[in-house]
Amino acid sequence: MEKKLQVNNLTVSFRTTDGKVQAVRGINFDLNKGETLAIVGESGSGKSVTSKAILGILAGNSIIEDGEIIYDGKNLLRISEDEFHAIRGDKIAMIFQDPMSSLNPIIKIGRQLTEAMILKGKVRQRESRKNFNTYLKLLEEQMIAANGGQRAAELKAKCKNFDKFEYKHLELEGAYNKAFEAAQDAVFELEALIFEISKKAAKDGVFRARKVADLAVDAIHEYVVKEEAEEIRILAKQIKSEAKLLNKQETADLTSLSSNLTRVNEILTAAVNKTAPNFFALGYFYTFGKEQLPNLPVDELNKFLRKYLDDNFMLDFIADAKKAIQFSAEASYNEKKEVIEFLKKYRPVFEKNPLDKKECLSAQKAFAKEVAESVDKMEIVKDSLAFAFASILEAEIEKYYKAVVNNAKEEARYAKQKAAYDAKVAKGKTPGMEVVPASILDLEQVRGNMLRQIDRLIEHYETKIANKDQRDYDAETVAVIDYLKANASGVVNKVTKSMAKKKAIKLMEEVGIAEPRKRYNQYPFEFSGGMRQRIVIAIALAADPDILICDEPTTALDVTIQAQILELINKLKAERHISVIFITHDLGVVANMADRIAVMYAGKIVEMGTAEDIFYDAAHPYTWALLSSMPDLDTNEKLDAIPGTPPNMIYPPVGDAFAARNKYAMKIDFERQPPMFQISDTHFAATWLRHPDAPKVEPPKSITDRIARMKERGAKDAE
Repeated sequence: MEKKLQVNNLTVSFRTTDGKVQAVRGINFDLNKGETLAIVGESGSGKSVTSKAILGILAGNSIIEDGEIIYDGKNLLRISEDEFHAIRGDKIAMIFQDPMSSLNPIIKIGRQLTEAMILKGKVRQRESRKNFNTYLKLLEEQMIAANGGQRAAELKAKCKNFDKFEYKHLELEGAYNKAFEAAQDAVFELEALIFEISKKAAKDGVFRARKVADLAVDAIHEYVVKEEAEEIRILAKQIKSEAKLLNKQETADLTSLSSNLTRVNEILTAAVNKTAPNFFALGYFYTFGKEQLPNLPVDELNKFLRKYLDDNFMLDFIADAKKAIQFSAEASYNEKKEVIEFLKKYRPVFEKNPLDKKECLSAQKAFAKEVAESVDKMEIVKDSLAFAFASILEAEIEKYYKAVVNNAKEEARYAKQKAAYDAKVAKGKTPGMEVVPASILDLEQVRGNMLRQIDRLIEHYETKIANKDQRDYDAETVAVIDYLKANASGVVNKVTKSMAKKKAIKLMEEVGIAEPRKRYNQYPFEFSGGMRQRIVIAIALAADPDILICDEPTTALDVTIQAQILELINKLKAERHISVIFITHDLGVVANMADRIAVMYAGKIVEMGTAEDIFYDAAHPYTWALLSSMPDLDTNEKLDAIPGTPPNMIYPPVGDAFAARNKYAMKIDFERQPPMFQISDTHFAATWLRHPDAPKVEPPKSITDRIARMKERGAKDAE
């Protein structure tokens, strides 16, 4: 399964006047493509801090002490703000708990929806051009290399010809898009305008009618409005002439104007529903075809163009591209084998205690060079682990040597504070201060992290080499051609204000906002809480993100609206194939939407599993406590409240952070943090109760009764 996001050993603290608060303590999880991962826990457990770290919006007093967040080949904790700008809100979007905190109260929601689309649209155009040029050049180089330097002139000519007819493709598609969008914009406006004229209540009617007339003329194009072109010109002229009647619409005879607008609407509605030609193939025909383009219906023309392109260029080009992709992959596999041996050879540098700084930095630099050369540059989907390896290892080395200095300072500071405290106590005085524990970084743990990074890449490369015969190079070649075509089209897919407005209204419809054209021009205060949250969801979806983070999106809503928003998020996830991180304090909220659930407490993930694992076979006492406090329709007895309060994370407990509130706690829970015990391939829990020597403890009766009821109900539903 493709991993969209990887969070490894994330550790985040905050500086406060009372000391350093340890908010997130070494958490690990992956987010798979098309999956909903729920992160559940009480307030202060570290859920929102985790999500804000992913999005790069932590408060200024935050300290990223350890870890990595890998997305699209980048460690998000090590990239610049400019790089993050291309990801935040575009690739990774977020829905916050309070919609009013995400909306500007004095700007109409239409503008708030469209601004990001227009700005991001310009960025995407530049990226598309860069991606197309860079990849085509790389493909040319690999084609020549795959043929041992032979046929170089021929292969360069092929890539040059591909580039040449792609520019013709862009020219044709750009002209078509302009006409098609004009037709769409006119249809979009006409429906409301015709209705308002029939009621003699057209607001700004003269301007709108003339605008529609201009758009109708702009829609004249070979593949948009062709046969009716002359009729459209005549109708547009008449509409412009008759539009002045709308200044006196209450008394004027608007029959002719309405009739003309209706006819224009009919023509343009039919136009926007026509099949578009294959501009990629048409670009080739116009560039290199020697005969006249046949006069055929578009469906038949597309078949002809596709065959013409395949026979004269594309099949041959694809064969050379496939050979280049295979050659690049094989070279990459050979480099990976060398990297494995290189990493194993120099791994002992990081086994020394203490580490030798000069040796470590030298080895890291050599690793970075070797790993960079092993990356298959022809792969469209980046190998995140390989791309991020060098920067992660460098960060661990930097952290180690900073800690060497900082640990000594902290120990000295603690000793001085403790001595002053003890001196006052010895004199019978009450100290007016607390001794803040020394913030000591475990050097052995950091060294272990370095070794794990090396071992993880070795294992990753060994797996890739073992599975290399399973690659489908035919499918990968088609994906490469599609990638080039998509980026070429991206160059001409400009986002105009009218396009953004149209998309915004469609988004409003998609998220369930009634009368979107009317509400487009309203302010946030004119919407209910549920409607405002739908607007925020629409804004988050505007850039078609890969990942959607939902941070307690239903907390401020009543139960009925909560259900609607959850159902909406589920629907959007399925339709758009996005991955979702859903953060909540309420396990019941995610019962019907989470694929996997991570239960967090005091900055750590204490249990991780599928929804079925958590609801039917929970293993951690904290998860039992959450389930016991969750109401359902069949529960008659009083719900169990979790006793006590979460620990003060300025002074985190030595052992299991939940021990003080856990009636099943053992002596070891107060002395040592439990490791993450594996229960099944999908289920893990950090509790000493899973140790082989621990006493057998059953979950509370309220939970076992509920599980029995759920299984019984499930069996009946299945009948």
